[in-house]
Amino acid sequence: MDRFIRTRRLLGEERFALLQSRMVTVVGLGAVGGYVIEGLVRAGIRHLRIVDYDTIQPSNLNRQLLALESTLGRAKAEVAQERILAINSECRVEALQLFAGEETLDQILAPRPDLLIDAIDSLNPKTQLLHGAYFSQIPIISSMGAALRTDPTLIRSGDLFATSNCPLARHLRKRLRKRGVGKGISCVYSVEKIDFDYQLPEEDDGIDTSPYADRGRKRNVLGSLPTITGIFGLTIANMAIMRLSQL
Repeated sequence: MDRFIRTRRLLGEERFALLQSRMVTVVGLGAVGGYVIEGLVRAGIRHLRIVDYDTIQPSNLNRQLLALESTLGRAKAEVAQERILAINSECRVEALQLFAGEETLDQILAPRPDLLIDAIDSLNPKTQLLHGAYFSQIPIISSMGAALRTDPTLIRSGDLFATSNCPLARHLRKRLRKRGVGKGISCVYSVEKIDFDYQLPEEDDGIDTSPYADRGRKRNVLGSLPTITGIFGLTIANMAIMRLSQL
């Protein structure tokens, strides 16, 4: 049985072999990142480094692929590794339960991956990760804001510095420019207009009790749907598959 026969027939033998030879690092295994790794592994990626410091909480159940009643309280990186190996036991997986920041970039980015996928939803760590990868000349696909959106037809892909109607991307560009970062970071974003500016955190409603809640700025608790976040993740996975299999 060839589990990847449909991918092979679509891409062809040479491109599929190239895809399988690539190594991908995915940082952030939540609502978007979970679907990213699902798409990559089912397509045939055989070497992944997955990074997330957090544990699975009850509020994750509405949209995160890894969140089940049976996985509550467990580390996302550990659960993701188990799922990957359940899909393809031959996949090489490095699972790191790390907070993404300047002090952990060497662990996350070395050895150098063929592609970095950023699915972090916090502005400070996201800025630090993208800055580090950009100046290490690592190809990047980054997820912008998927929360508060409801229209899947308004999801787009493009360069981070050419996005519109995405408050997260706007704040990220401002921070990255100050660090000397310019064009060259691919991203998935939505042009749907929302009434939120990512400026000040809202009061936490107490539904999440991550043991790492004291790291970085206090998070906003934003409404989101499994449909939109899932489409973001699978769109990123598709972009990665096409890029990594390009002759």
